[in-house]
Amino acid sequence: MNYLLVFVGGGLGASLRHAVNVGCARAWGINFPYGTFLINITGSLVMGLIAGYLAFKGEASQPWRLFVMTGILGGYTTFSAFSLDAVLLYERGELGLAAFYVVGSVVLSIAGLVAGLALVRHFA
Repeated sequence: MNYLLVFVGGGLGASLRHAVNVGCARAWGINFPYGTFLINITGSLVMGLIAGYLAFKGEASQPWRLFVMTGILGGYTTFSAFSLDAVLLYERGELGLAAFYVVGSVVLSIAGLVAGLALVRHFA
């Protein structure tokens, strides 16, 4: 049942992501990734609202968390999970680890993408 909740939530989040990307491209063009920019910011905002609520105001059932946070937000943007993880490391006083996580994730993700493109170009 948990996998089904994540599956359905992920589909909803991915559909919302696509709608935002299409809407932003129509509104502002494609010279800048406005959709992804907006998605990363709004997804992180919503993740912060939910995580803050759960931390300070109350509990939510595991199925609800899976559906909303892992499913919908995971389908909408993984940047929200990345942002939450970075802030949690920072709040635990793990400043060096938080910095390593942020810089390492960004740099190594871009490097991974460049490496993947290079491999395909080389073997294609």
